[in-house]
Amino acid sequence: MAEPMPAPTKTNLMKEKRNLQLALQGYDLLEKKREILIIELMKRMDSLELLEQEIAKKTEEAYAALRRMLLSVGRERALTISSLPVRDIRLSASSINVSGMHLPTLEVHASAPVLHYSFMNSFAVCDETVIKFTELLDMLSTAAGMRSIVWRLAREVRKTQRRVNALDKMVIPRSREVVKFIDSSLDERERESLFAVKMLKQRLSEQD
Repeated sequence: MAEPMPAPTKTNLMKEKRNLQLALQGYDLLEKKREILIIELMKRMDSLELLEQEIAKKTEEAYAALRRMLLSVGRERALTISSLPVRDIRLSASSINVSGMHLPTLEVHASAPVLHYSFMNSFAVCDETVIKFTELLDMLSTAAGMRSIVWRLAREVRKTQRRVNALDKMVIPRSREVVKFIDSSLDERERESLFAVKMLKQRLSEQD
């Protein structure tokens, strides 16, 4: 059901013209914001893609080192070595500023690795495995924070796009339609008034 038109008055005309001007300004600002967000999103997606390629490579290296470790020290010894924590992991929430928006993200704080086994009864491959998986953990932590930002940027892009579409497809056309209706109604009313005044003058002239 179509929304009824407001009363065709000069006050409503001025009000609707202000609303239209604000809607047009809002559209321009939101469109610029959307473009900036898309650029930021694409840059971070490219960075994340490169990091994920490095993670895939590091994962292969880490599991290759683990296989060599299992062959060198055996499964039982490997389980004993890996049963103790190598480093303390602490998570904290923070935010970054992207185009004037504060986006929450995840930060991972890891202590320096500490080996809990003796060098006398282990092999170099044990150290290599610990180092590879420590590096992999650091990269996974970084990727988790980047994915959080990418996801939130994508959500903000969708939200901004919906607002742009609402202004472009609904608010601005409706406001223009109202302005046109009131303008037309006022013009018609003015013509009727002029015609009435003209007829009145003609009658007065005829009576004289």
